[in-house]
Amino acid sequence: MEFITQPWPWFIGGPLIAISLLLYFYFGKNFGVSTNLETLCTMAGAGKISDYFKKDWKERDFALLFVVGLIIGGFISSTYLIPNQTIDLNPKTIKELTDLGFSNVGNQYFPDEIFSKEAFSSIKGFLILLVSGIFVGFGTRYAGGCTSGHAITGLSSLQLPSLLAVIGFFIGGIIATWFIIPLIF
Repeated sequence: MEFITQPWPWFIGGPLIAISLLLYFYFGKNFGVSTNLETLCTMAGAGKISDYFKKDWKERDFALLFVVGLIIGGFISSTYLIPNQTIDLNPKTIKELTDLGFSNVGNQYFPDEIFSKEAFSSIKGFLILLVSGIFVGFGTRYAGGCTSGHAITGLSSLQLPSLLAVIGFFIGGIIATWFIIPLIF
């Protein structure tokens, strides 16, 4: 159990991701999560409203199973495989986050300032979730996929659009980290 609960080195995690990706390629499938929203909308009948959703959702049913597996795996790992909530963070990071107004930095994975019930029910928390969701949804659609799809599948198959998308993800992350999050908090 100790082996499972510890962070795995790159030489174990990397090959496991590569083997998974090779299996996807072998069976003629693409890895990614974002198109599942499309699939769910198609299943719910969105094709009656927009031609964009007039697709055969059964071609992507494997991806829905992947998402169900992500949810189950996330529940199992958060419930049974996290020995404690303490995170080994750089002291400078702890100070910077504390200066932004975050409490319990390094003592829990999900900060109360973002993930508590009070944060969800406040106007500020609701607007952060709404605007973030719109940006993520629009960006995913505009980029033609999500971070996992572009960074894992796209880069491994040497697609230039995926390289550009991943560069854009990193630039967006840097802008959010250095400019937007300090303004919000």
